[in-house]
Formats: sequence, C-alpha cells, structure tokens
Amino acid sequence: MSGQQISEKRFWVQRLSKTTLRALHILGIAGAGGGILLSVETSLWLNYWYLAMGTGSILMMWEILRDWRWLIQLKGLLTLGKLGMLCLFVPFANYKPELFTLVLFLSVIVSHGPSGLRHYSIVHRRQIDTKKEIKG
Repeated sequence: MSGQQISEKRFWVQRLSKTTLRALHILGIAGAGGGILLSVETSLWLNYWYLAMGTGSILMMWEILRDWRWLIQLKGLLTLGKLGMLCLFVPFANYKPELFTLVLFLSVIVSHGPSGLRHYSIVHRRQIDTKKEIKG
C-alpha cells in the first residue's frame, strides 16, 4: 500500500477479522495440542485440528495475497516448514507430541521474534520491508 491510505472503517474490519481468525486459530491449536500431547482419542480433538488447519490456511493466504514476498521471508519459510512437519504426523505417528512441540516452538519464534529475523529475506540476504500490514 505504498502511499495509499485505507478508510478507518476498512482498517477496523480488517483488523478485527484478522484478530478473530488468530483467536480461532489459537483455540484450534490449544484443543488439538491438548489431544496430541495427552494422547487423547483422536475423535475428541479432531474438530480442533480442523479449526486450526482451516484458520491457519486462511491466515497464510492473507499474508501471501497481501505481499508475495512473505514467501521468501523467514516468517513465511518457517510457516511452510511447520506445515511440512505437520505432514510428518502420518509417517511418524509415534512422534506426534515431539513434532507438535517443535511446531509450537517455531510458531513462538515467528510470532515474537525480532523483526530483523521475521522479515529477513533469504533471497535478498537482508531484512526487507513489505507492504503495510494490518495487525491482528
């Protein structure tokens, strides 16, 4: 959005939408994570898994559509790496708790790490700024 301003109404709609998606994503992660870490029967936490995967996919698409360079920044690459680790749940089902813990750890680094780390581009080999982000 170089130089473009969005209306206050649009800003608030986008901000609240993204915040709601993140809240639902965290709820899904908490429910699925509890089931995985405590070895609870899958049917009891599977809906949380669907919620986490659905909202996570929407949030990822939001970032890619906002600015494709998200895909070459560490925050995007680590997110794709987390998806790859989740795919390992199938061939390495006995290691779900360990894989989930690693995915959760990477999530915290991506979310709360310094911007120089999150915005580092592996293509440019430096931090790159992207289009203005609507926080949420």
